[in-house]
Amino acid sequence: MTRHWAKKGLSMLLLIVMAASVFAFTTSTSNAAAIQVTDSGSRIEVNTGSGLVYIVNKANGDIISAKLNGTELNSSRGSHISSGLGSSANVTWSKSSSGSTVLITVSTSTLTHYYASRSGENMIYMATHITAQPSIGELRYIFRGNGSVLTGVPVNSNLRGNTGFIESEDVFGFANGQSASKYYGNDQAKDLSVRGVTGNGVGVFMAYGNREKSSGGPFFRDIQFQSGSETEVYNYMNSRHAQTENWRLGLHGPYALIFTTGGTPPVPDFGWMSELNLKGWVASRGNVVLNGLSGMETGFEYTIGFANSNAQYWVNASSSGAATKNDMIPGTYTMTVYKGELAVYTENVNVNAAQTTTVNTRAITNDPGKASSIWRIGNWDGTPREFLNGQTIPVRHPSDSRNPSWGPVTYVPGSATNRFPAIQFRGENSPTTVNFNLNATQSASSHVLNIGITAAYNNGRPSVAINGRTLSNPAPSSQPDSRSFTIGTYRGNNTTFSWNIPASYFVNGPNTITITPISGSSDLGNWLSAGWVYDCVELLN
Repeated sequence: MTRHWAKKGLSMLLLIVMAASVFAFTTSTSNAAAIQVTDSGSRIEVNTGSGLVYIVNKANGDIISAKLNGTELNSSRGSHISSGLGSSANVTWSKSSSGSTVLITVSTSTLTHYYASRSGENMIYMATHITAQPSIGELRYIFRGNGSVLTGVPVNSNLRGNTGFIESEDVFGFANGQSASKYYGNDQAKDLSVRGVTGNGVGVFMAYGNREKSSGGPFFRDIQFQSGSETEVYNYMNSRHAQTENWRLGLHGPYALIFTTGGTPPVPDFGWMSELNLKGWVASRGNVVLNGLSGMETGFEYTIGFANSNAQYWVNASSSGAATKNDMIPGTYTMTVYKGELAVYTENVNVNAAQTTTVNTRAITNDPGKASSIWRIGNWDGTPREFLNGQTIPVRHPSDSRNPSWGPVTYVPGSATNRFPAIQFRGENSPTTVNFNLNATQSASSHVLNIGITAAYNNGRPSVAINGRTLSNPAPSSQPDSRSFTIGTYRGNNTTFSWNIPASYFVNGPNTITITPISGSSDLGNWLSAGWVYDCVELLN
């Protein structure tokens, strides 16, 4: 009898402990402790209660201090939106009714920037609403980090120890002939997730968040880091850096600065910010389901993009071309199918609030790689990655000593593709010569020569001669007003130059094509000379 009641008492005790544990868990999560905010009149200090304490200057909205467990991570200069808002900024703050969150609002006549934090989290959530493009011509948030503490930085944008500028005032050289710049080592927009810098027991990471109001599409790159006396972490939402479409207004973000003890954090949940009543927040959204694609080519990744003047989205397609994109702002979008980075199909789709638009299987109709060719150099995929130095364009200057010589190159179709130059520079590696053989039947026929490019500089376009006979010179392509391929990107506007060549220009046996850039403008140097980035070169049957 005693043993029976002893066991029963133990069971009751366990139930009480379990119930107490459940109650304690529920209490700690649903009623988080109040976040500490101190307003001195000139500064707002926020203590999240888990190690992060940061200060916002009420005069201009800059973060002037950010300490994690007592270690100062901000530099002596402020961290801010754009280049700082100056005395035009109005800074206010409020707490939630529970006291567990704080929202700091920094506003001007055309821009509203938000800082938000939750008790127990070492994060500064942000979003930026604009009704006009900032006067500096770009929209970015810059965290200016303590360079003596945050020393674990990306190598491609690390300027420490450089010997001076090698191009403009933003590309730097080193004694060993290597290069670094804030333009190098940056992710494409579709890959932006969480990246950061670290030090001894500390880390500062940017969660890039929603890119729906940014510009340039899934393959666009922009500045993320720069390390000199300071360690800078950026979120570029738009700029003039090889920009291929207009800027979008409205609410950019949300995004976040995350402070850690050195480890890379996961992507945060931004959903809670819906309760903050931010300007431009769109709650009611729709979805698109693409059931599949026919005509896909094995070995290529396919991306489905959606864009209009208000928003942009993208999603990776499955091996059958199926894709689902959720949480889109309602509207009519141009849906673009990309093979690699080359648009091969487009159509318009409508997105309605709280609804799913279904797009049945579509046939890819505009893939130039399907055409029959006598020879083809490279792939029609909108990239130069298979060519000589093509994979290094995003990570270093073309003059970098780690790059093999650019040429001039003489190339025979069928040779290793990485011997053909990714970029044609008028001042550095021209002309490019292509030697090929035609049989009697082929030489007796007319053919089409196509030169596909992904970007061009200084109105560069190809002047082509076949067996010494010059073809008509094309007009320049429409491209962004930017240095492009010396600042870490090969992305511009894909263009194909095409010539119908009569049979009389060909001979039975060896033939030669020479390709040289032309332009109506003078060059600034060998690397800043008229030219383009190759996508593909082919002679069709």
